[in-house]
Amino acid sequence: MSDHYEVLICGGGTAGLTVASQLCLEEKAPSVGIIEPSDKHYYQPLWTLVGGGVFPREESERNEADYIPVGADWIRDRVAGFDPDNNTVTLESGRQVTYGHLVVALGIQINWNAIPGLMDVLGKPGTGVCSNYSYDTVRSTWDAIRGFKGGKAIFTEPITGVKCGGAPQKIMYLAEDYFRRHGIRDRCEVMFCNAKASHFSCDHYTPTLLKLCDERGIRINSKTELMEVRGAAKEARFKHTETGAETVMRYDMLHVTPPMGPPDLIRNSPLANEAGWVDVDKNSLRHTRYGNVFALGDCSSLPTSKTGAAIRKQAPTAVQNILADRSGRPATASYDGYTSCPVVTGYGRLVLAEFDYTKGPCESFPFDQNKERYSMYALKAYGLPRMYWHGMLRGRV
Repeated sequence: MSDHYEVLICGGGTAGLTVASQLCLEEKAPSVGIIEPSDKHYYQPLWTLVGGGVFPREESERNEADYIPVGADWIRDRVAGFDPDNNTVTLESGRQVTYGHLVVALGIQINWNAIPGLMDVLGKPGTGVCSNYSYDTVRSTWDAIRGFKGGKAIFTEPITGVKCGGAPQKIMYLAEDYFRRHGIRDRCEVMFCNAKASHFSCDHYTPTLLKLCDERGIRINSKTELMEVRGAAKEARFKHTETGAETVMRYDMLHVTPPMGPPDLIRNSPLANEAGWVDVDKNSLRHTRYGNVFALGDCSSLPTSKTGAAIRKQAPTAVQNILADRSGRPATASYDGYTSCPVVTGYGRLVLAEFDYTKGPCESFPFDQNKERYSMYALKAYGLPRMYWHGMLRGRV
């Protein structure tokens, strides 16, 4: 295995594998190394439907080895440090690898321990505390939903950016639908405690989602952030993000979307901006200070929602600009901020939100996507996973 690669990719998740596969499909492909310690790969968008009882969690899991593209070296190690001034990445093993171009795709860090008391009860039987944001805990969401007999069900969203900005409310819509279908809705209080001021990141779709909440009796508490879980008392402490006023609420079910942020490794590296993300130009995906460094996906500073659909559009931009650099051509590929959020609003219902940097709708289908449709639900449940495994990760856009 080499200690130098023409393109070195840090991270073998969605972004890293997509870029690697597209590069390796080139007729004159560069040498590619992928640094990734995990032996499993997860299609995380499916976890909403796993938490809702539609699929077993195993449906979202594959072997990482099956998706390392032919022609790339899999470096089964973890990144320990970046030295972009010397085009070098240091691994946990102590090995150093140099590069011509670097692609940083290390994802987002989930800060479970930022909420005191959460880890004492998360996913444990009888606690009612669950989360879709981990393969290890996603089954606890389905257990909590189907075991719910009535009372207060609280769903949270933190002030930080998260994987798929719509996911915290998707599971709420599924749970409310389940309660209704099983005849206990009149005994349930469903509440969304969202630390953000807006209900959704694109105003075009917000009125539709707010109307659904109103029609289904879902109470929305905006600017309300989860600060602590008191498992023994089944209480949660919240703080208003503007006034600082605190409220303690009892719960019977609590679905937690934990705070997230840039990986500490990146935050403490020369690649980071002030907020800790890899500092890249929002159109070219090139680093603002290191011209041979690119970043995409959740760890980047790109001001768009962190979704797999965004990566599907980002990856060709990064690849085309890297290839242009290598051939001495002008690097003109540009990413417009496109992202997509299939907002599941119930079993068999979905609003497909698509938008770009302008926050205006950027829709793919010749009909009004600002409505619940079964066809869009079927696309998410059955179409998109197949496109992911057999298309996107294989380098086919």
